[in-house]
Amino acid sequence: MYQTFIGLEVHIHLLTKTKVFCGCRSAFGDEPNTNICPVCMGYPGVMPALNIEAMRMGCLVARALNCRIPEKTWFERKQYFYPDMPKNYQISQFASPLGQEGSVEIEWGGVKKRVRIRECHLEEDAGKMIHTGTVSLLDYNRAGMSLLEIVTEPDMESGEEAELFVQQLRRAVRYLGVCDGNMEEGSLRADANISLNLAGKGLGKKVEIKNLNSSRFIKLGLNYEIKRQAALLDAGKTIVQETRLWNENRDETAPMRTKENAQDYRYFPEPDLPVFTPDEAFLKSVDAGLVELPLPRARRVMGDYGLNVEQAFLVCEEKALADYYENAVDAACKLGLEKKDAALRIANRLLSDVKHILSRDKIDTANIGSIKLTPRRLAELTVFVAGGKISNKNAKQALEAVFAEDKDPAALIKERGWEQINDPSVISEAVKQVWAAETETVASARAALEAGNQKKLKSLTAYLVGKALAATGGRASPEIAGQQVEELLRAES
Repeated sequence: MYQTFIGLEVHIHLLTKTKVFCGCRSAFGDEPNTNICPVCMGYPGVMPALNIEAMRMGCLVARALNCRIPEKTWFERKQYFYPDMPKNYQISQFASPLGQEGSVEIEWGGVKKRVRIRECHLEEDAGKMIHTGTVSLLDYNRAGMSLLEIVTEPDMESGEEAELFVQQLRRAVRYLGVCDGNMEEGSLRADANISLNLAGKGLGKKVEIKNLNSSRFIKLGLNYEIKRQAALLDAGKTIVQETRLWNENRDETAPMRTKENAQDYRYFPEPDLPVFTPDEAFLKSVDAGLVELPLPRARRVMGDYGLNVEQAFLVCEEKALADYYENAVDAACKLGLEKKDAALRIANRLLSDVKHILSRDKIDTANIGSIKLTPRRLAELTVFVAGGKISNKNAKQALEAVFAEDKDPAALIKERGWEQINDPSVISEAVKQVWAAETETVASARAALEAGNQKKLKSLTAYLVGKALAATGGRASPEIAGQQVEELLRAES
């Protein structure tokens, strides 16, 4: 009955060392009001100076979002009074933002959709208000930090699509190295605009949900608003154009203030900053920073390596992880493994055992390039397992040892005596020992075989094979041990 229109304004802190218009340190978590100066505090007579690295990073994001970079771009003063904005105006962009008319593709429920990017504009962030009891405190460390705002057209229709867009954008800016994407710390946050109207009647009254600091809250907040606005329209009431806040404790939005319009901000050109005209050298430096983004990379990985959708997207979640994976596959191929076999084996090991160790040791996958298990070492271990040199069980132990001792797998396998036993005669001796010690289990397994109880037979066979492996310190080939156990059971039944 109703058509939903959703647009997002996503704010990202650019990873510049200093703020956008002054030389103050740009960092999260420092002591309050230690990274400030007369410029970011808005003292009279001070002069801002553009941080060119912030402009380069902003243009890099614009390029990645398929935006057009104009021949000239400039800054305006956005007038408003608020305690966290000391000079009572914000230096921002309005008439000619650095990125214009872009688009990205998202895919939800098997349906691909093009989301248009209206603009990307660079501005300074405001300070931070901290409310405690009846007192409000102000920390101006964040005031003046490089902030890029990405504004979409109202092309999304559900909270799930908006959540997916933000997650995809977060991965992209992390790949580009321009933002850490930490929504908990506020380095990536979003405002969501939503309107409902009768199908075919165009946009309705716009409601903004402010300062959503997780992709999940974006989804929940928008889906709540869809239901709330639909109920009002069903009752014949009018939607109020306003700004609302998401209450995560009550899972609902609440009114904050009536929505301002552009004219309320009284934009006019910033007189202390010249027009920025990107030259050829600047544009080349922007293009040099472009990388293969997560979505196209995941699709390529699926085609090149034969991974399924879930594996490909998990591997490509972080650029460092994807680089590590591809380097490991390449190394395994050079050691003699067939590409698709190496790709699947390494993906399985990486997404299970390796990620378990990283999580346990609190190592971010973005830092996987610095771990002791290098891509070459993971490739060697993979080749050893594939070639029957070491069992899967001992391979897990070898992984742990590489992390702990910073040694090559080959050296560890030799030191610990982890080489897999593939000699049938040696394994046969271990199976015979198990047969003599587990007479009741053997009898039960034989009875299950005769009765055709496959489930019970499988369980008991696995138990006997496990005992045989344990008798060899986990070194016997599971395949050979399994064959011998089955042969003995069938021979005696």
